[in-house]
Amino acid sequence: MAPDRPTLPPVQLHSDAELARAALAAPLLARAARLARWAGPQTLVGAGGELVDEQLPAAAEVLGLAADEDGAAYASEAWRLAVDTGLVDVEDGDDDTPGAVSTGANLAVLTGGAPLDILGIWLDGLDVVFADATAPVLDDLAEVIGEDGEIDFELLDWNPEEEAEFLEGVLGNLYLLTVGEGGPGDSAVPLPALAASMIVPEDMGEPTDDVLEQVSEAMMRLDDQFRLLEPIGLVEYQPVDEALMAEEGEEPAPQIDEVDDEDVTRYGMVKLTPLGLYGVRARMLEAGVDAPAVGDLADKGADVLLDGLAIYPEAAARAETVGWLAGRDEVTAARELLGAARGVDAGSPLRRLHCQQALSLVGVAAEPAVREVLDDAELGGLARVWLAERGAADIPAPPESMIFWLAIDTIAAQLDADGDLEELRDLIEGLTGRHSGFFDAAWRVEHPATAEVLEAMGRLHRDKTTAKEARKAAFKARSRAGS
Repeated sequence: MAPDRPTLPPVQLHSDAELARAALAAPLLARAARLARWAGPQTLVGAGGELVDEQLPAAAEVLGLAADEDGAAYASEAWRLAVDTGLVDVEDGDDDTPGAVSTGANLAVLTGGAPLDILGIWLDGLDVVFADATAPVLDDLAEVIGEDGEIDFELLDWNPEEEAEFLEGVLGNLYLLTVGEGGPGDSAVPLPALAASMIVPEDMGEPTDDVLEQVSEAMMRLDDQFRLLEPIGLVEYQPVDEALMAEEGEEPAPQIDEVDDEDVTRYGMVKLTPLGLYGVRARMLEAGVDAPAVGDLADKGADVLLDGLAIYPEAAARAETVGWLAGRDEVTAARELLGAARGVDAGSPLRRLHCQQALSLVGVAAEPAVREVLDDAELGGLARVWLAERGAADIPAPPESMIFWLAIDTIAAQLDADGDLEELRDLIEGLTGRHSGFFDAAWRVEHPATAEVLEAMGRLHRDKTTAKEARKAAFKARSRAGS
């Protein structure tokens, strides 16, 4: 059978142009760009490049937030992003002299740059917001000021590496849930479930009170963090219902063990946007994680395609294959696929299955290439299937050895694909039902997976007598292979 494969599925990203438009529409970056266009010699900044307090009302008005009680805070946040992403250049001021402001080079990129250049600026902005999201929460600044008047980070009980690692892990889990087969896909994930995925050990049955308290605390921290990450366009977030928050002096709330299916949405719901998928994947790649995307194999050879599809969910595999076939001559593509499908290594049955699936997307023009392998012991069976499905004439009858070899190869591929168990069981029972004396012939098939396939048939067949015959045949196949 096939060797272990990476578990991170490929993501199907929107086009660079679509993602760039989404980046430009992200509220925080859009505000930053608006302030960058507004800024000029008259703009006053402080020692750290921040807008001075007297400037904030005008900045809030530019953003249309003059009437918002948090308008000044939003303006300050957007200005910081404009500075950190190069939309504006600042010369820091001091206590006596305000700093100077000029247009940054990246502002022109936002208006006339290529999509990837725009996305690069957005990724820089994401880094800024991520750093804010993992910064310590200072409820009482006076308590963490040292004797020298500076913040004493030891008093914060804050580890920046751990905080960043935790949030990266949460985003990684959300990414995996989004792209994985059987996951929620485009649906939002309940915040309690996401927090629990980072806290509760997989082998833990009933979580302890201590673990539940940790999950509740993590959930509330994530609520703050996702509120920060939403304006940059990373996530769509429905915050925790403030009515559930504890009043001052009462026990912390909400408690994770009180969540039920009916009110789970009140505890926060989150999902990655298409732009968010791009952003999280970019961070994974930067960290050295292998995070494939649909389209990665488009310019690769057929051998790389068929091997690579092993980790693809069905819809992603089809999209990847369609992209690979686009622009290729059908006869040449079919010939390359069939050539790459040959072999007796552990991964070859799954390669042939993917070859068959890829050929299903090729038109009748590929018939000459398919007929070339009719006499091939490994490919002749699937070639006949392809021709029959297209109503071709003059299909030679396969020899009995090819029929049974194809049966073993097909089951081996399905076992490696980790597909639907009931469908595999139906396939097995259909084969044994159509061919009397199946196991008398099957154990003699010269296929590297014969014994393993027969053992699997013995486990999966619902008829006890037939299952016993399969196990006996598997024993014979192993004995034959060892002799």
